[in-house]
Amino acid sequence: MFAVLLGLSLSGCSDNGVPDVKVWMDGVRQQTKVSIPTLSPPKKFTPFTYQGKSAVDPYNPGKLAVAFAKLQANSSGMKPDLERRREPLEAYPIDTLKMVGTLQKPGLNYALILADKTLFQVRAGSYIGQNFGMVSGITETAVELKEIVQDASGEWVERKAKLELQETKK
Repeated sequence: MFAVLLGLSLSGCSDNGVPDVKVWMDGVRQQTKVSIPTLSPPKKFTPFTYQGKSAVDPYNPGKLAVAFAKLQANSSGMKPDLERRREPLEAYPIDTLKMVGTLQKPGLNYALILADKTLFQVRAGSYIGQNFGMVSGITETAVELKEIVQDASGEWVERKAKLELQETKK
């Protein structure tokens, strides 16, 4: 039995078909042509000459002072009054406030504003919202505001906004 197993295991070591593979590989090597692509010529280098040595230093304190003076001269002078006492509705963003009605007293119109389940009365000149919004007008259907916000350059600009009457469904 041992002799049979030894014979079978040694028969697996024969080179069945190996010479055929070697002949095929030799034929493919002879038929295949090697092609090497040509390299493109290198780009011409042109040196850069720095001309900034003779220019004015951009961080020169005198130049910066002139630039700041021009900036202040061109500014519109509009800015919010940060020293005044804040009103309760200035703690809320304008998009969370709802106009729910109006009141009229002799010579005055009031708007009813709902913020966090609390009802507030506002009149022309009252401040609303977090962008220094001042009530400029009240109609039966809307509260008109003038907000003071900073634009991309840091300048204070005036922007108009409006709170419209929120009608409830019955």
